Amino acid sequence: MFGCKGGWQKVRSWFTLVSGLMECLGFAGAVFGWASLVFVLKTEGYFSDLCVNATVNGTIIEDCRGQDEQLSLIFTIASFMNNFLLLPNGFLFDHFGTAVARLLGISVYTTGMLLIAFSSPANSILLFPALSFIAVGGILFLVTNIQVGNLFGKHRSTIITMYNGAFDSSSAVFLIIKLLFEDGVSLRGSFLFLSCCSVIHVFRTFVLLPCTRIPYPLPENFTYGVKCGETQDYAIAMTEKNNIQASQTEEEMPFKENSAQGQNTDKMEQGFKSCFLSWFFMWHMLWLSVMQLRHYLFIGTLNHMLNHLAGGDPGLVSRYTNAFAFTQLCGILCAPWNGLIMDRHKGKEREPGQSEQEADLKAAVLSLSLTALQCLLFSVCAAIPILPLQYLTFILQVLNRSFLYGGNAAFISVAFPPVHFGKLFGMVMALSAMVSLLQYPCFTLIKGPLGGDPLYVNIGLTVLSLLAFINPLYVYLHCRRQAAQRASTNSSASS
Repeated sequence: MFGCKGGWQKVRSWFTLVSGLMECLGFAGAVFGWASLVFVLKTEGYFSDLCVNATVNGTIIEDCRGQDEQLSLIFTIASFMNNFLLLPNGFLFDHFGTAVARLLGISVYTTGMLLIAFSSPANSILLFPALSFIAVGGILFLVTNIQVGNLFGKHRSTIITMYNGAFDSSSAVFLIIKLLFEDGVSLRGSFLFLSCCSVIHVFRTFVLLPCTRIPYPLPENFTYGVKCGETQDYAIAMTEKNNIQASQTEEEMPFKENSAQGQNTDKMEQGFKSCFLSWFFMWHMLWLSVMQLRHYLFIGTLNHMLNHLAGGDPGLVSRYTNAFAFTQLCGILCAPWNGLIMDRHKGKEREPGQSEQEADLKAAVLSLSLTALQCLLFSVCAAIPILPLQYLTFILQVLNRSFLYGGNAAFISVAFPPVHFGKLFGMVMALSAMVSLLQYPCFTLIKGPLGGDPLYVNIGLTVLSLLAFINPLYVYLHCRRQAAQRASTNSSASS
């Protein structure tokens, strides 16, 4: 399985895994710790010129609705860019490989960190490009690290979900910045330090990752990174190119799971168009979109919600903000459970005539269903306007978010050809990003007609989250159809 007589290559594979987890944990998903950073930005006075005096029941209070809307808009745009630009970045990764994709990600990420480092309340507008750059660069770190799961065979889905869990947990980076800020460390100092850490990312790019991709299944004696025997990057690239060319004959006929031909076609022979037009992709996109919208609105409006429930008490808001950020650290502990659920059939004997893809899809049904159920419970708790209950909401949110993104990447990796992973992963994230834009009109509705009370919006999103159950139901019915056809075929053969 590993080159260089197995020894050094195996050690390097484990080092690549661990260092990749640290990279995702310490940098990739920092943007989703926005609630912690908002607390600091408000204290520093960013967009404070939008606060005005207002009279309520004869009392003059400071109305910072405009400031809240600007900060919410920054996160809305950043979360949209985080997903939408995965479409061109996915094509970039599939076509040019790991090195090019990572160098782009490092450049964009570092630029975003520097923009925040040199921003100030006087030029608050810099936050708009800065947070978007951090989001886009961070997701490229994740995408290029997910392929490391291919080095570990039967534990592939578990590794993929671990990386997504680390990505979720990295939102605690902004909590650390908040705590350091409260201890006297400047915002500029923290972000300059994070910018300097880009040297680590460059080192991993050229020493611990391949120039192209890590294929799956892993070829015999595959090597990568620093030359260890004869590197096979070129051979792997040519093999994948041949697979793509061979799949062009399928492009004129969309992949249909109901047809016997669709069931018996090896997934390496599917073209990108047939994958994109399949019901698998459509229902999976709906599954991701409705739950992602729920999470994005929750994160983007958390500071406002806590202010509303805490009656504007800054001490309470800070305490609950810290509690939320601390729970995000548990993402890396929650996510592997989803991978274990998807990998639980590996190593067991398959049913007669059952393909590996069918076994993977059957195992994915439980994962997809549990994720949808978690989102429903999380949404119900978030809709109940009781402040202490939000501790439970935070726990359910991090559990569901870990399952959501880990399950998304793992499902795409088992349901579609590896040569199309970057494109399909980027496509599903880009299309779901269009849905996530609804978070800003939802926030505007809360701040305007609803008078700051998010109850009705939360109820609407809870009902919407029920649509996520369609995807596991469809995959389950597809697996049943395949099992029935296989039984019918075996029966005919025996007779």
